[in-house]
Amino acid sequence: MKALKIAYIGGGSKNWAHSFMQDLALAEGLTGEVALYDIDRTAALRNQAIARRMGENPAVRSPFRYTVADTLAEALNGADFVLISILPGTFREMRSDVHAPEAYGIYQSVGDTVGPGGVLRTMRTVPIYQSFADAIRENCPEAWVLNLTNPMSACVKALYDAFPGIKAFGCCHEVFHAQDFLAAVLKEMTGIQANRRDLYTDASGINHFTWIVEARYQDVDILSLLPGFMEQYFASGFHAHGRHDAWKTDTFACGNRVKMDLYRRYGALGAAGDRHLAEFVSGKWYLADPETVQYWHFGLTTVDYREENQRRLVEKSEAMASGALPVPLAPSGEELVRLIRAIAGLETVVSNVNLPNQGQMPGLPLGAIVETNCVFSNGLVSPVVSRPLPEAVRSLVARNWANIDLACQGAMERDGKKLLASFQDQPLCGCLTLQEGEELFKVMCENTWDYLEPYYTRSQLGI
Repeated sequence: MKALKIAYIGGGSKNWAHSFMQDLALAEGLTGEVALYDIDRTAALRNQAIARRMGENPAVRSPFRYTVADTLAEALNGADFVLISILPGTFREMRSDVHAPEAYGIYQSVGDTVGPGGVLRTMRTVPIYQSFADAIRENCPEAWVLNLTNPMSACVKALYDAFPGIKAFGCCHEVFHAQDFLAAVLKEMTGIQANRRDLYTDASGINHFTWIVEARYQDVDILSLLPGFMEQYFASGFHAHGRHDAWKTDTFACGNRVKMDLYRRYGALGAAGDRHLAEFVSGKWYLADPETVQYWHFGLTTVDYREENQRRLVEKSEAMASGALPVPLAPSGEELVRLIRAIAGLETVVSNVNLPNQGQMPGLPLGAIVETNCVFSNGLVSPVVSRPLPEAVRSLVARNWANIDLACQGAMERDGKKLLASFQDQPLCGCLTLQEGEELFKVMCENTWDYLEPYYTRSQLGI
């Protein structure tokens, strides 16, 4: 058994943490301690209780002891791996991020990576991540750091800029959904049944705006099947996990029509959910208004929905912790534990993660935070050089990377001019005049000032 200490920051998480605990319990060859740390200590204690009940299941293969740390330093001290999954702010701040721009005709389907909501979330998150990087340098400088928080690219950049020696990467499951879609295309067009992990996909780009330029199952070129598939399913949409109109009742489902439309235009497949892809291009394309969103068969994930979903998750967690509900133990389909096992030397894995560009992504500067395939094996995370994106796609990606990078710089330097420049150049803000953009930026800063005030002055932000 390989003994590890894993620090889970945001250890009261109700989504990622539960998936991680299940996968860790089912992994072979690992043992040790998971130190949970969350500013909501009650939530961390609840997850500790759930983990203890899970540990009673005879199907557990890797026994871990779960502790709740009183301080961040205590959780990090001596850690081999650090997982970070936090919500920067509350739903009050998220409500402004997502819905305040609607008064200016801007609709956001997620609002956590790009667009006006993405910039404000970057402003709240980056200072926190600078402090995380400092704490990791002090307490576990050799630890591997797996980030799960959005905005992913800004979080990873902040970690590296604050602590250049850090060993961090960002994990996102959006490419997995695109692989599921491609596996469904393969089955529909050839009858071949394959798991997404059976496919080879060459993915590159930036988080939530990653693109697949090659996809194969053995000797079958799956992208070559897309034109015929789209003739059959573009109008109706196609959902890989159930009814094709699931988007009408499931805010996270989509008909993949945005994905197919981008492929038709550019010859590369957007490798994220349609809710994310739509936010990286002009708002007039897919997000002009709620009716346009419906036409493209996806949904606007409202903060009302998120608040209600959070309430249900808390109730479920409390019931599992108390014993009123059974604690599930089944593979989640996520990759976090597989990546940890691979780095620990127990297997070799190829997966997509976010890292500074060392040349693995042609077309973006060295040091840019990019998402590509990497090989994980025995203490190494080795980026795989991706194929160049089509020039039109590279241009779309480059503009969004530049804006994310500028917003991150502005947040790290507390430079309001850089933040405003990034805000105004967001593709979703293209409908605004310069004056309207400045007005909206100030409104959103005022709305979320309680979470900005610890890091910025009003004069820095021009409000």
